[in-house]
Amino acid sequence: MNPKVMIILGSASDIKIAQKSIDIFETLQIPYSLKVASAHRTHEKVKKLVVEATTNGIEVFMGIAGLAAHLPGSIAAYTHKPVIGVPVDVKLGGLDALFASSQMPFPAPVATVGIDRGDNGAILAGQIIGVNDPEVKKRVSKLRKSYQEKVKSDEEKLISQLDGKLLQKNFLDNYDEISEEKLNKEEPHTDKIFKESESIESEENTPLVSVVPGSYSDIEEAKNVALTLDRLGISYDISVISPIRYPDKFNKYMENMKDVKLFIAVTGLSAHVTGSIVALSEKPVIGVPRSVEINGLDSLLSMANMPPGVPVGTVGIENGRNGGVLAGEILGISDKNIEEKLKLMKYKTADI
Repeated sequence: MNPKVMIILGSASDIKIAQKSIDIFETLQIPYSLKVASAHRTHEKVKKLVVEATTNGIEVFMGIAGLAAHLPGSIAAYTHKPVIGVPVDVKLGGLDALFASSQMPFPAPVATVGIDRGDNGAILAGQIIGVNDPEVKKRVSKLRKSYQEKVKSDEEKLISQLDGKLLQKNFLDNYDEISEEKLNKEEPHTDKIFKESESIESEENTPLVSVVPGSYSDIEEAKNVALTLDRLGISYDISVISPIRYPDKFNKYMENMKDVKLFIAVTGLSAHVTGSIVALSEKPVIGVPRSVEINGLDSLLSMANMPPGVPVGTVGIENGRNGGVLAGEILGISDKNIEEKLKLMKYKTADI
Protein backbone atom coordinates (compact mmCIF):
# COMPACT_ATOMS: atom_id res chain seq x y z
CA MET A 1 0.00 0.00 0.00
CA ASN A 2 1.53 3.29 -1.10
CA PRO A 3 1.08 6.28 1.22
CA LYS A 4 -1.05 9.19 0.07
CA VAL A 5 0.33 11.69 2.59
CA MET A 6 3.91 12.43 3.59
CA ILE A 7 4.42 14.04 6.98
CA ILE A 8 7.80 15.72 7.41
CA LEU A 9 8.89 16.92 10.84
CA GLY A 10 11.48 19.64 11.17
CA SER A 11 12.63 17.99 14.39
CA ALA A 12 11.85 14.77 16.24
CA SER A 13 10.64 16.99 19.09
CA ASP A 14 7.59 17.83 16.93
CA ILE A 15 6.24 14.30 17.33
CA LYS A 16 3.64 15.38 19.92
CA ILE A 17 1.99 17.56 17.28
CA ALA A 18 2.47 14.92 14.60
CA GLN A 19 0.74 12.36 16.81
CA LYS A 20 -2.47 14.38 16.46
CA SER A 21 -2.16 14.00 12.69
CA ILE A 22 -1.35 10.30 12.95
CA ASP A 23 -4.45 9.66 15.04
CA ILE A 24 -6.64 11.37 12.43
CA PHE A 25 -5.06 9.49 9.50
CA GLU A 26 -5.61 6.21 11.31
CA THR A 27 -9.26 7.15 11.87
CA LEU A 28 -9.70 8.18 8.23
CA GLN A 29 -7.81 5.08 7.04
CA ILE A 30 -5.44 7.16 4.93
CA PRO A 31 -1.99 5.57 4.47
CA TYR A 32 0.84 7.96 5.33
CA SER A 33 4.60 8.21 5.65
CA LEU A 34 6.56 10.10 8.30
CA LYS A 35 10.08 11.52 7.96
CA VAL A 36 12.30 13.89 9.94
CA ALA A 37 14.19 16.43 7.85
CA SER A 38 15.25 20.01 8.53
CA ALA A 39 14.90 22.71 5.88
CA HIS A 40 18.13 24.27 7.14
CA ARG A 41 20.24 21.40 8.46
CA THR A 42 19.32 18.69 5.94
CA HIS A 43 18.07 20.66 2.95
CA GLU A 44 19.19 18.06 0.39
CA LYS A 45 17.24 15.39 2.23
CA VAL A 46 14.09 17.52 2.07
CA LYS A 47 14.59 18.09 -1.64
CA LYS A 48 15.17 14.43 -2.48
CA LEU A 49 12.28 13.24 -0.31
CA VAL A 50 9.81 15.67 -1.85
CA VAL A 51 10.87 15.16 -5.47
CA GLU A 52 10.80 11.37 -5.16
CA ALA A 53 7.53 11.36 -3.20
CA THR A 54 5.88 13.60 -5.81
CA THR A 55 6.70 11.11 -8.55
CA ASN A 56 5.70 8.11 -6.43
CA GLY A 57 2.09 8.86 -5.66
CA ILE A 58 2.09 11.20 -2.67
CA GLU A 59 -0.98 13.44 -3.03
CA VAL A 60 -0.53 15.76 -0.04
CA PHE A 61 2.51 16.89 1.95
CA MET A 62 2.43 18.09 5.53
CA GLY A 63 5.27 20.08 7.06
CA ILE A 64 5.32 20.36 10.87
CA ALA A 65 7.84 22.80 12.30
CA GLY A 66 8.42 25.55 14.84
CA LEU A 67 10.61 28.66 15.15
CA ALA A 68 11.67 29.89 11.67
CA ALA A 69 9.41 27.25 10.16
CA HIS A 70 10.72 27.25 6.60
CA LEU A 71 10.13 23.52 6.19
CA PRO A 72 6.63 23.75 4.61
CA GLY A 73 7.91 26.41 2.21
CA SER A 74 10.92 24.30 1.29
CA ILE A 75 8.57 21.42 0.53
CA ALA A 76 6.42 23.70 -1.64
CA ALA A 77 9.51 24.69 -3.64
CA TYR A 78 9.94 21.14 -4.96
CA THR A 79 6.39 19.95 -5.61
CA HIS A 80 3.18 20.91 -7.36
CA LYS A 81 1.12 18.90 -4.87
CA PRO A 82 -0.73 20.62 -1.99
CA VAL A 83 1.43 21.40 1.04
CA ILE A 84 -0.12 21.82 4.48
CA GLY A 85 1.82 23.70 7.12
CA VAL A 86 1.39 23.03 10.85
CA PRO A 87 3.17 25.70 12.92
CA VAL A 88 4.54 24.53 16.28
CA ASP A 89 4.68 26.65 19.43
CA VAL A 90 8.33 26.73 20.49
CA LYS A 91 8.80 30.47 21.05
CA LEU A 92 6.56 33.54 20.72
CA GLY A 93 3.44 31.42 21.07
CA GLY A 94 4.15 29.88 17.68
CA LEU A 95 3.52 33.14 15.80
CA ASP A 96 6.97 33.03 14.21
CA ALA A 97 6.22 29.60 12.77
CA LEU A 98 2.72 30.67 11.66
CA PHE A 99 4.06 33.66 9.73
CA ALA A 100 6.91 31.65 8.20
CA SER A 101 4.49 29.00 6.99
CA SER A 102 1.68 31.19 5.66
CA GLN A 103 3.52 34.19 4.18
CA MET A 104 4.86 32.38 1.14
CA PRO A 105 5.56 34.11 -2.19
CA PHE A 106 3.73 33.31 -5.42
CA PRO A 107 3.53 30.62 -6.77
CA ALA A 108 4.44 28.43 -3.77
CA PRO A 109 1.47 28.41 -1.38
CA VAL A 110 1.35 26.60 1.94
CA ALA A 111 -2.11 25.81 3.32
CA THR A 112 -1.40 26.83 6.91
CA VAL A 113 -3.58 25.64 9.77
CA GLY A 114 -3.56 26.74 13.40
CA ILE A 115 -0.64 26.61 15.79
CA ASP A 116 -0.10 23.06 17.12
CA ARG A 117 -3.18 21.89 15.18
CA GLY A 118 -1.81 18.66 13.76
CA ASP A 119 -5.36 17.30 13.89
CA ASN A 120 -6.71 20.04 11.65
CA GLY A 121 -3.80 19.58 9.25
CA ALA A 122 -4.72 15.91 8.87
CA ILE A 123 -8.43 16.68 8.48
CA LEU A 124 -7.61 19.19 5.74
CA ALA A 125 -5.48 16.53 4.03
CA GLY A 126 -8.46 14.16 4.30
CA GLN A 127 -10.76 16.75 2.75
CA ILE A 128 -8.30 17.27 -0.12
CA ILE A 129 -7.99 13.53 -0.78
CA GLY A 130 -11.76 13.21 -0.38
CA VAL A 131 -12.28 15.49 -3.39
CA ASN A 132 -11.47 12.43 -5.52
CA ASP A 133 -12.05 9.57 -3.05
CA PRO A 134 -15.71 9.07 -2.02
CA GLU A 135 -14.82 6.64 0.79
CA VAL A 136 -12.40 9.07 2.43
CA LYS A 137 -14.99 11.80 2.00
CA LYS A 138 -17.53 9.70 3.91
CA ARG A 139 -15.06 9.08 6.72
CA VAL A 140 -14.25 12.79 6.94
CA SER A 141 -17.97 13.49 7.22
CA LYS A 142 -18.33 10.94 9.99
CA LEU A 143 -15.38 12.46 11.84
CA ARG A 144 -16.85 15.95 11.52
CA LYS A 145 -20.12 14.69 13.01
CA SER A 146 -18.23 13.27 15.99
CA TYR A 147 -16.98 16.77 16.79
CA GLN A 148 -20.57 18.03 16.69
CA GLU A 149 -21.69 15.25 19.00
CA LYS A 150 -18.88 16.05 21.41
CA VAL A 151 -20.06 19.66 21.70
CA LYS A 152 -23.57 18.41 22.49
CA SER A 153 -22.40 15.90 25.10
CA ASP A 154 -20.08 18.47 26.69
CA GLU A 155 -23.01 20.90 26.99
CA GLU A 156 -25.23 18.29 28.63
CA LYS A 157 -22.48 17.33 31.07
CA LEU A 158 -21.74 20.96 31.94
CA ILE A 159 -25.39 21.92 32.48
CA SER A 160 -25.99 18.88 34.66
CA GLN A 161 -23.17 19.99 36.97
CA LEU A 162 -24.55 23.51 37.50
CA ASP A 163 -26.89 24.13 40.42
CA GLY A 164 -27.84 27.81 40.13
CA LYS A 165 -31.29 28.46 41.55
CA LEU A 166 -32.28 30.68 38.63
CA LEU A 167 -30.74 28.52 35.91
CA GLN A 168 -33.41 27.38 33.44
CA LYS A 169 -31.83 24.14 32.28
CA ASN A 170 -34.48 23.22 29.71
CA PHE A 171 -34.77 26.60 27.97
CA LEU A 172 -34.78 26.20 24.15
CA ASP A 173 -33.96 22.52 24.28
CA ASN A 174 -35.81 22.14 20.97
CA TYR A 175 -33.75 24.78 19.17
CA ASP A 176 -33.42 22.50 16.13
CA GLU A 177 -37.05 23.26 15.31
CA ILE A 178 -36.35 26.98 14.93
CA SER A 179 -36.04 27.89 11.24
CA GLU A 180 -34.41 30.90 9.61
CA GLU A 181 -37.73 31.66 7.89
CA LYS A 182 -39.26 32.49 11.24
CA LEU A 183 -36.92 35.45 11.51
CA ASN A 184 -38.75 36.96 8.50
CA LYS A 185 -35.77 38.95 7.35
CA GLU A 186 -35.77 40.94 4.14
CA GLU A 187 -32.46 40.57 2.40
CA PRO A 188 -31.24 41.55 -1.04
CA HIS A 189 -30.11 38.93 -3.49
CA THR A 190 -26.48 37.88 -3.49
CA ASP A 191 -24.47 40.47 -5.40
CA LYS A 192 -22.44 39.36 -8.39
CA ILE A 193 -19.28 41.35 -8.99
CA PHE A 194 -18.56 40.04 -12.48
CA LYS A 195 -19.40 37.10 -14.70
CA GLU A 196 -18.20 33.62 -13.92
CA SER A 197 -15.16 32.23 -15.68
CA GLU A 198 -15.60 31.83 -19.42
CA SER A 199 -14.90 28.12 -18.93
CA ILE A 200 -18.41 27.77 -17.52
CA GLU A 201 -20.55 27.08 -20.55
CA SER A 202 -23.90 27.57 -18.86
CA GLU A 203 -25.43 28.35 -15.50
CA GLU A 204 -26.52 24.72 -15.24
CA ASN A 205 -22.90 23.53 -15.08
CA THR A 206 -21.51 23.38 -11.57
CA PRO A 207 -18.22 25.28 -11.23
CA LEU A 208 -15.24 23.58 -9.63
CA VAL A 209 -14.56 26.41 -7.19
CA SER A 210 -16.63 28.94 -5.27
CA VAL A 211 -14.83 32.22 -4.55
CA VAL A 212 -16.50 34.25 -1.79
CA PRO A 213 -15.37 37.81 -1.00
CA GLY A 214 -17.01 39.01 2.21
CA SER A 215 -17.51 42.60 1.05
CA TYR A 216 -16.95 44.93 -1.90
CA SER A 217 -13.64 46.01 -0.39
CA ASP A 218 -12.38 42.46 -0.99
CA ILE A 219 -13.12 42.54 -4.74
CA GLU A 220 -9.64 43.46 -5.98
CA GLU A 221 -8.00 40.57 -4.14
CA ALA A 222 -10.77 38.23 -5.29
CA LYS A 223 -9.92 39.23 -8.86
CA ASN A 224 -6.36 38.01 -8.28
CA VAL A 225 -7.80 34.65 -7.27
CA ALA A 226 -10.02 34.60 -10.35
CA LEU A 227 -7.23 35.54 -12.77
CA THR A 228 -5.10 32.69 -11.45
CA LEU A 229 -7.98 30.23 -11.77
CA ASP A 230 -8.51 31.41 -15.34
CA ARG A 231 -4.85 30.77 -16.17
CA LEU A 232 -5.24 27.24 -14.83
CA GLY A 233 -8.49 26.62 -16.72
CA ILE A 234 -10.50 26.16 -13.53
CA SER A 235 -14.19 27.09 -13.61
CA TYR A 236 -15.56 29.12 -10.70
CA ASP A 237 -18.42 31.13 -9.31
CA ILE A 238 -17.60 34.39 -7.59
CA SER A 239 -20.07 36.22 -5.38
CA VAL A 240 -19.92 38.94 -2.76
CA ILE A 241 -21.94 37.81 0.23
CA SER A 242 -21.61 38.35 3.96
CA PRO A 243 -22.76 35.70 6.43
CA ILE A 244 -22.99 38.40 9.08
CA ARG A 245 -25.11 40.94 7.19
CA TYR A 246 -27.18 38.45 5.19
CA PRO A 247 -27.09 35.05 6.94
CA ASP A 248 -30.19 33.65 5.22
CA LYS A 249 -28.90 34.42 1.75
CA PHE A 250 -25.49 33.10 2.70
CA ASN A 251 -27.00 29.77 3.74
CA LYS A 252 -28.95 29.58 0.47
CA TYR A 253 -25.80 30.36 -1.50
CA MET A 254 -23.96 27.56 0.27
CA GLU A 255 -26.79 25.17 -0.62
CA ASN A 256 -26.51 26.23 -4.26
CA MET A 257 -22.75 25.60 -4.17
CA LYS A 258 -22.97 22.19 -2.51
CA ASP A 259 -21.47 20.42 -5.54
CA VAL A 260 -18.32 22.53 -5.95
CA LYS A 261 -15.00 20.87 -5.17
CA LEU A 262 -13.69 23.57 -2.84
CA PHE A 263 -14.18 27.10 -1.53
CA ILE A 264 -11.88 30.14 -1.48
CA ALA A 265 -12.86 32.92 0.92
CA VAL A 266 -11.37 36.41 0.69
CA THR A 267 -12.01 38.54 3.76
CA GLY A 268 -10.50 40.86 6.33
CA LEU A 269 -11.06 41.73 9.98
CA SER A 270 -12.46 38.74 11.91
CA ALA A 271 -12.49 36.48 8.81
CA HIS A 272 -16.12 35.56 9.43
CA VAL A 273 -16.56 34.31 5.85
CA THR A 274 -14.09 31.42 6.19
CA GLY A 275 -15.51 30.46 9.58
CA SER A 276 -19.04 30.43 8.21
CA ILE A 277 -18.14 28.40 5.12
CA VAL A 278 -16.25 25.75 7.06
CA ALA A 279 -19.18 25.50 9.47
CA LEU A 280 -21.56 24.69 6.61
CA SER A 281 -19.37 22.60 4.31
CA GLU A 282 -17.07 19.60 4.57
CA LYS A 283 -15.22 20.58 1.38
CA PRO A 284 -11.69 22.03 1.55
CA VAL A 285 -11.72 25.75 2.42
CA ILE A 286 -8.87 28.07 1.40
CA GLY A 287 -8.60 31.39 3.23
CA VAL A 288 -7.10 34.58 1.79
CA PRO A 289 -6.70 37.19 4.56
CA ARG A 290 -7.15 40.86 3.74
CA SER A 291 -5.42 43.82 5.34
CA VAL A 292 -8.14 46.12 6.68
CA GLU A 293 -6.92 46.80 10.20
CA ILE A 294 -3.64 46.00 12.01
CA ASN A 295 -2.01 44.99 8.72
CA GLY A 296 -4.28 41.97 8.27
CA LEU A 297 -2.98 40.11 11.32
CA ASP A 298 -6.51 39.84 12.72
CA SER A 299 -7.83 38.08 9.62
CA LEU A 300 -4.75 35.85 9.29
CA LEU A 301 -4.94 34.65 12.88
CA SER A 302 -8.70 34.15 12.92
CA MET A 303 -8.54 32.19 9.65
CA ALA A 304 -5.70 29.87 10.56
CA ASN A 305 -6.40 29.30 14.26
CA MET A 306 -9.65 27.41 13.84
CA PRO A 307 -10.84 24.96 16.53
CA PRO A 308 -10.41 21.19 16.11
CA GLY A 309 -12.46 19.65 13.31
CA VAL A 310 -12.90 22.71 11.10
CA PRO A 311 -9.64 23.56 9.32
CA VAL A 312 -9.04 26.47 6.96
CA GLY A 313 -6.00 26.24 4.69
CA THR A 314 -4.74 29.80 5.03
CA VAL A 315 -2.37 31.51 2.60
CA GLY A 316 -0.54 34.82 3.02
CA ILE A 317 -2.15 38.19 3.62
CA GLU A 318 -3.53 39.60 0.35
CA ASN A 319 -2.01 36.76 -1.66
CA GLY A 320 -5.04 35.78 -3.69
CA ARG A 321 -2.81 34.40 -6.43
CA ASN A 322 -1.48 31.79 -4.03
CA GLY A 323 -5.06 30.93 -3.11
CA GLY A 324 -5.68 30.20 -6.78
CA VAL A 325 -2.48 28.16 -7.10
CA LEU A 326 -3.42 26.09 -4.05
CA ALA A 327 -6.81 25.36 -5.63
CA GLY A 328 -4.95 24.23 -8.75
CA GLU A 329 -2.72 21.94 -6.71
CA ILE A 330 -5.74 20.31 -5.11
CA LEU A 331 -7.69 19.88 -8.34
CA GLY A 332 -4.58 18.92 -10.30
CA ILE A 333 -4.28 15.70 -8.29
CA SER A 334 -6.92 14.14 -10.57
CA ASP A 335 -7.03 16.51 -13.55
CA LYS A 336 -4.04 16.21 -15.88
CA ASN A 337 -4.93 19.36 -17.83
CA ILE A 338 -4.93 21.46 -14.68
CA GLU A 339 -1.76 19.71 -13.50
CA GLU A 340 0.13 20.56 -16.71
CA LYS A 341 -0.90 24.22 -16.57
CA LEU A 342 0.04 24.30 -12.90
CA LYS A 343 3.50 22.90 -13.63
CA LEU A 344 3.98 25.56 -16.27
CA MET A 345 2.96 28.26 -13.81
CA LYS A 346 5.11 26.98 -10.95
CA TYR A 347 8.24 25.87 -12.79
CA LYS A 348 8.43 27.75 -16.09
CA THR A 349 6.61 31.07 -16.37
CA ALA A 350 5.99 32.17 -12.80
CA ASP A 351 5.68 35.94 -12.61
CA ILE A 352 7.75 36.39 -9.46
